[in-house]
Amino acid sequence: MASTLLVVDDLTDWNPYYPSDQVVSFEDYLASEPADPEQRVRVINLCSSYTYLSDGYYCSLLAEARNHHVIPSVKVINDLGKNALYRLQLEDLNQPLARAFKHQNKNGEVTLYSYFGTTPEPAFQELARLLFERFACPILEISLRFEQQWQITDLKAVSPRQLDDAMQTLFADALDRFSKKVWRKSRTRKTARYDLAILINPSEQLPPSNRGALKKFIDAGRQLGIDVELITLNHYGRLPEFDGLFIRETTAIDHHTYRFAKKAEAEGLVVIDDPTSILRCANKVYLADLFRTHKVPSPKTWILHKGNTQHLDNLEAIAGYPVVIKIPDGSFSRGIVKVHNRQELESKVAELFEQSALLLAQEFLYTDFDWRIGIFNQKALYACRYFMVKNHWQIYRHGAKRTDSGNFDTLPTFEVPKGVLDAALRATQPIGNGLYGVDVKEIKGKGYVIEVNDNPSIDSGVEDKYLGDELYKAIMSEFLRRMDNRSKGVAQ
Repeated sequence: MASTLLVVDDLTDWNPYYPSDQVVSFEDYLASEPADPEQRVRVINLCSSYTYLSDGYYCSLLAEARNHHVIPSVKVINDLGKNALYRLQLEDLNQPLARAFKHQNKNGEVTLYSYFGTTPEPAFQELARLLFERFACPILEISLRFEQQWQITDLKAVSPRQLDDAMQTLFADALDRFSKKVWRKSRTRKTARYDLAILINPSEQLPPSNRGALKKFIDAGRQLGIDVELITLNHYGRLPEFDGLFIRETTAIDHHTYRFAKKAEAEGLVVIDDPTSILRCANKVYLADLFRTHKVPSPKTWILHKGNTQHLDNLEAIAGYPVVIKIPDGSFSRGIVKVHNRQELESKVAELFEQSALLLAQEFLYTDFDWRIGIFNQKALYACRYFMVKNHWQIYRHGAKRTDSGNFDTLPTFEVPKGVLDAALRATQPIGNGLYGVDVKEIKGKGYVIEVNDNPSIDSGVEDKYLGDELYKAIMSEFLRRMDNRSKGVAQ
């Protein structure tokens, strides 16, 4: 169970804010005894100065020596102290700056404040978040000036002492959202062994888990002594509070989900989906070569390179029609087309090459349904048959106004044909020991792996139709086992 401390120069500095027994003076923090090494401690350093060898500097330095997770870190303090250091990390922010100033006058200077990566000015929210990811600091003063284009001219860590009444309110609200643990009194705190964050996107149209499933994950965790909390994109800086991260938002490499996974892994959290699994499963070109190398049964597959028309000639001669064309990182049947002749092939390939320099061509294997085998830690957990949409060849059909899906059938894993189950397990072995959803086509009892998903759907009323609440308990139990092992220093 992680605890959070707010360190201030003097307890009177906290007078403008709601009282909290987790606010301590730097003097008390300096004199405190080392905590239990298994106890995760998070420190928010709110000292009045972070200059070299000041109390604020030593607060972060001692926190790191004590293996506490602290913001700002010594690295951030040092980077913000030297213009030459932090400017190296600003070179790729031209586009966010341009978006922020899209409706602003192109002259003059602007100063804004970021509170834990948030700002009251919506136009600058993306910029504040990106800067917080690079310079995690409670309060950051951002100076901008227009010189042919808008530029960040100065970044400065600011003390709460420097805030006026209105800014103090913004700071307190941001802190409340950033770390609600600060406001909890010890007597009301739950006696959970571990904290688990579930990353979600409330606006996602096809999330990996629906609300019913998320509630069941929370309930299952509570029964096992795990305090489960739903977090979103805005809670990146809170990751060190937790012992584990469970990503229930559709993952991608060039996306915040991958950054969350990398950050959580670096902080020593148990992470599902781990960044290696995301990296390996997100690209179908990688999977195709992986299957070929490890002799995983799968449909015949060819790689197409943009600008090489000979690839299309070879494909037409070898594969014939129909043939399926895919972008490497599509999901939920997006970026996948079936072509029936050369004209369609050239047209669709040209469209898809706008998104990727490489495409995948795959032989078309018709089946009434696709198997989905859920595998966790190299063991089959659940099995579903996803049927194709009526009068369509995929389980999803995306229209202009809605997305249709076919029916489903959930079975115990012992009823899955052996060829299908074996193919699914073989496909995940070279990837890792995470939670995967393996899509398999069955033809005459043999399984052909289509792809491995690192972020499989687990919806209440679908994937849990056979196991019920035991499915959620099994997943939470594996998190518990891994968090126990991590606290004991046992390799996963």
